[in-house]
This record gives sequence, C-alpha cells and structure tokens, in this order.
Amino acid sequence: MRRALLTAALDAIAADGPSAVSLRDLARRAGVSHAAPAHHFRDRTGLLTAIAAEGFGLLATALFETANLRDAGVRYVRFAREHPAHFQVMFTPELLRADDLELTTARALAGDALRGAVSTVVPEDRGIDARLAGVAAWSLAHGFATLLLSHNLDGPVGDKDPEEVFRTLAAMLFESLPVSES
Repeated sequence: MRRALLTAALDAIAADGPSAVSLRDLARRAGVSHAAPAHHFRDRTGLLTAIAAEGFGLLATALFETANLRDAGVRYVRFAREHPAHFQVMFTPELLRADDLELTTARALAGDALRGAVSTVVPEDRGIDARLAGVAAWSLAHGFATLLLSHNLDGPVGDKDPEEVFRTLAAMLFESLPVSES
C-alpha cells in the first residue's frame, strides 16, 4: 500500500505540482481508506519527505561509478527527465523534514557520488577547491535540468537530445573534462 500511495503522489506531483498533493486525494487515487496515508506517512510532510528520500537514493544510484564528471552531469540530467516529480520535491526543502534519517542518508549518498565524480577532474594536489568545483558542476547540471523541465529550453534545445546538448555545454565550459561514452 505504501508503494501505491507513493506512486499516486508522484503522479499527482507530475500533473499538478507538490502543492496539489493532499493525503485525502491520494487515498482516493490509490483506492484506499482516507486514513491509510496517515498510517504510512503521518502527514503530508512525511509523504513528501519519503518521496525526496527515494529520489535522492535513485540519484545516488545513477551517479555512482560514473566514468567522469561530464558523465555524472549527463546522468543527473537523465535522472531529472526520468523522475521529474522526485526532482521537484527533492529540491524544495520547505516541504520536507530536514532531520529525517532516511532523507539525510540518501542525500549524503548522492552528495558522495557527486564528490566522487568531481574527484576525477580535480586532483587534490592541483590547488583547486574541490568543494567549489562540485558546486560549479552541480549548478550546471541542476540548472540545465531545471530549465529543461520547466520548458525554458524548448527553443534552444528543440528536437536535439538534451543529454547531447548538456555534453556540448559541459565541453564548452569545462574543456579539460574527458569525454565519456554513456
């Protein structure tokens, strides 16, 4: 039943955004009693926190063992395209319980995966602040994914493969990144 409720919530978020999610509506969509969602998630914040935790876990899986930083960026964009409802909730902290153990663990795993990808480009002995390099890489991938999902790149991207467009952008901005086949 928990999975059915999460799926119903993800469908509702994809259609109408997280503000449209209510536990009563989810119960109706999932065909369960109106009390069932509260049993599994306690409240709306608990439900959205569970969605974000699941999303960060999926993102961490997508980012681990990438060939390089550009590949990690492509996987980040692919994740956002394949899981837009998760993506939207994950990065709206006011909707979430910041101290939730499942959420903090999954978020840390995704952060570790990104840092691992950054380390393929920023060796410790180069004098480059790896943390700021990670912020730069995340900003590019997250910004591109957000603009893509909000249809602000429909004109520039057009019919092109968004992942290929991202690879081109990353190459333009970070010429020293090795190109990877994904």
